[in-house]
Amino acid sequence: LQVLILRSNRFYGQLDSFDVTVSLNHLHVIDLSHNNFSGNLPTQFFEHLHAIREGYGKKIEPEYMVDAIGGITMNYALGLSFTTKGLETKFESLLSIWTMIDLSSNQFSGEIPKMLGELHLLINLNLSHNCLIGPISSSLGDLSELESLDLSSNKLEGKIPTELKNLGFLEILNLSQNNLKGHIPQGKQFDTFTNDSYLRNLDLCGLPLSKSCGTDEETPAKFDRDGDELNWKFSILMGYGSGLVLGISMAYIVFTTGKPWWLIRIVDRVRQRFAE
Repeated sequence: LQVLILRSNRFYGQLDSFDVTVSLNHLHVIDLSHNNFSGNLPTQFFEHLHAIREGYGKKIEPEYMVDAIGGITMNYALGLSFTTKGLETKFESLLSIWTMIDLSSNQFSGEIPKMLGELHLLINLNLSHNCLIGPISSSLGDLSELESLDLSSNKLEGKIPTELKNLGFLEILNLSQNNLKGHIPQGKQFDTFTNDSYLRNLDLCGLPLSKSCGTDEETPAKFDRDGDELNWKFSILMGYGSGLVLGISMAYIVFTTGKPWWLIRIVDRVRQRFAE
């Protein structure tokens, strides 16, 4: 069995209730989307996906997935449709190197298992529209062949791991409608993604979003404002200090010399000018 398509049914239950010891070894395509599966994503389920983890030998030329029924060879994917790279696509044939896991639109909960990072030949991963929590596993940065990653519409938290910058073939990234926060990684494939990849994560900041994270350019300006405020306060204190010293000096002169005639003459001159 290389292709398992159970999408758009009313199946329910937990994946860890299935006997997967043998039946999943050769699977390249798993589509369980739009059902009512629930529970955590079990590590043992992904451990048995040997064809996606390690493959079964390298071919000089990719082969199409076929099945022989009654002596007749047929294409596995004839007329099948999958959601790949965010688009519904109809396939007439599938190459054996094409791999996909679509568990979207179910009720899966818990955290993303680190085991997913060992599916080194995975090309398309869709876990959107579930109830997944916790951080995005940094192990996903080991999926060196990944072209499409959709984790949207969950309850994921924390920062976007910088390890995802290692995904050199990543064309589609959708992390929208989660609770992610902090800087969006910059560089490599992340420079090609638009706002749509991060919508409704209110605590995310940095390009391509318009919300700034407080860049280095803003920091000196803040220091300048703080410096101006300190200078202003210092000037006021100096003024008060100078006035206090002058006042004390004048009082001392008055009490030690009697009438300070020179000060009286200055006051009289000022009064005469205002009178004129």
